[in-house]
Amino acid sequence: MGTVCQLRLCGVEADAAESAARRAIDEVRRIEAKYSRYRPDSIVSRINAAAGSGRPVAVDVETAGLLGFAAQLFDASAGLFDITSGILRRVWDFKAARVPAPDAVRALLPLIGWRQVGWDGASVSLARAGMELDFGGFGKEYAADRAATVLREAGVPGGTVNLGGDVCLIGPAADGSPWRLGIAHPREPGGVIASIELTHGALATSGDYERAFVEGGRRYCHILNPHTGWPVSHWQSVSVAGPTCLAAGALTTIAMLIGDGAHDFLREQGVDFLTIDGEGAIHRESGTVPA
Repeated sequence: MGTVCQLRLCGVEADAAESAARRAIDEVRRIEAKYSRYRPDSIVSRINAAAGSGRPVAVDVETAGLLGFAAQLFDASAGLFDITSGILRRVWDFKAARVPAPDAVRALLPLIGWRQVGWDGASVSLARAGMELDFGGFGKEYAADRAATVLREAGVPGGTVNLGGDVCLIGPAADGSPWRLGIAHPREPGGVIASIELTHGALATSGDYERAFVEGGRRYCHILNPHTGWPVSHWQSVSVAGPTCLAAGALTTIAMLIGDGAHDFLREQGVDFLTIDGEGAIHRESGTVPA
């Protein structure tokens, strides 16, 4: 997954825990292999290779579910959550800390747009050569949910699955108490700015601090608006506690993209959230987020 991953298991004997953990790790690796754009044999790579050919690529039930979810997110976000926007990485190099030329960004915009995707629930096609699907916007969160499911099915009653800071709970701590989950400080590497206690569900965070650089006094982060091709700039961080990591992660990304309207959007979803604005002020809503 290209990030630090951690399993924490409780309420089960050591041998059983090790066996269950191996199954969960295998499940995460399966998902990464299946949906990675870096593997030529992945379903995503096969779909992208057929872009512009007019030949639909049949998908299995699991992939169909994820594509259906992506379509729902596109509609719910007024087109801001768009899994065709990953091609913007061709011009945005956050490791090199280089701002692309505006013309280079504009040149990619015609290749972005979920409405150019042919999707009938069983097969998918991309209308233009050069278009791509990218599951990076929710693949890690989906993997966290699947790992937690595997662990529960193996009889693990409690613990956490943490994939790069997105956490899915298997169940409460051994004594039934909630887990206290830290929220990364967006301006102090390694620091924690707040915490939230949960016994079930998931916690996901999106922010402007990972894969980002500052040039000319402006911060450029990896969360890119598919309509403009340029990074968001309103929130330092958005965290959401939701029923699944997949849902929570998608909502954090949409909230980052929406900007000023994020709080109203998240209230409509009925989730607990914590945001950090551009000035570093913390905003919390819901009784489960401690003051």
